[in-house]
Amino acid sequence: MSGKNGSDIIKLLIATDEFGLNTLGEYIQEFLINNKEEFLQKDPIGILENVFQHETFATLKDYCLETICQKPDILFETEKISELPEQVLESLLLRDDLNLDEIKVWNNLIKWGHAQHPTIDNDTSKWTKEDCVLMEKTISRFIPLIRFHDISSIEFYDKVLPYEDLLPKKLKHEILHSYLVSNVEPIGSLPSRNNTKLDSTIISEKHLALFASWIDKKDKPYNLGNLPYKFNLIFRTSRDGFDNGSFYAKCGDKKATIFVVKIKNSIQIIGGYNPLNWIGNRIIKNTQDSFIFSFKDFNDINTGKIGRIIKSQHAVYCYNKWGPTLGWNGISCDLNICNNFKGGSSVITSYPNINIPESFVIDDCEVFHIIRKR
Repeated sequence: MSGKNGSDIIKLLIATDEFGLNTLGEYIQEFLINNKEEFLQKDPIGILENVFQHETFATLKDYCLETICQKPDILFETEKISELPEQVLESLLLRDDLNLDEIKVWNNLIKWGHAQHPTIDNDTSKWTKEDCVLMEKTISRFIPLIRFHDISSIEFYDKVLPYEDLLPKKLKHEILHSYLVSNVEPIGSLPSRNNTKLDSTIISEKHLALFASWIDKKDKPYNLGNLPYKFNLIFRTSRDGFDNGSFYAKCGDKKATIFVVKIKNSIQIIGGYNPLNWIGNRIIKNTQDSFIFSFKDFNDINTGKIGRIIKSQHAVYCYNKWGPTLGWNGISCDLNICNNFKGGSSVITSYPNINIPESFVIDDCEVFHIIRKR
């Protein structure tokens, strides 16, 4: 079989099912998974349709779903999503390991819904009553699979609110309540998607376990298999740009973020946790839960030191000409990232001294949005 391409092997696999050759079928599935990694990327729709039509293809089905969840760009945000059968779409949206921002999950669902009814205008203000009923009928089964608690208020306003007529009245009330009161408790019965693969070039999963314990003020790091939070990478300078404008666009409205800085020509990393958001200009925010941290050696979490806020009235400083800043007494900052994210400074006044350099050059900076799981 080594000389055959993926589509030829799928045809052979279908033949084993038709003739009841289940043992051979299992062998072919394992061979395809281990030796033909590109087969799914070349024809994801065709492959998915086949594996869902044949019950004996369970091994291959699980592999395809797991692979797409790990590498959603194979299917999501491409024109291929429009061709996806309902059963396959539902199976993907049900999964907690789908590695995609929730607003992108929503956008893809809407794109899929429009593809099923191409005559319906993309502008919802031009919808007739019949258009609305038809679209609601099409995507109503998928609405409960969206984790709306992982969609920010700005994203909701821009991308979801135009389709509010498709949402049940009770759900709209729950979403509004979460934005006005708290954005911690999940909406509906599904938890945040648990993407176990950490997207970082600076830290490891062990750092997350320590960060989570610091946030909850625990004495020992959490077990990696029982983290109470999801850490979503929302900003990286080397990917999104070395400027405060990009930082505020992606992070400004996010409540509860942690930023991590890799110091250039060093193995030290530093950073801080802000339980509030970064909205505002020249505004000092009060909290007793923020902290700064430093790892002398980013490869060894045992070198980590935490400095919890001492003067809570100076905890967080929001200034749209700077990057994330913790501690501001009107003259200096305990930890400041400058406006071009190329460097920063530290003058300790409101936090403990944990040996953060007074000035430093940034190699890279990452910001994570922290969301509590159910």
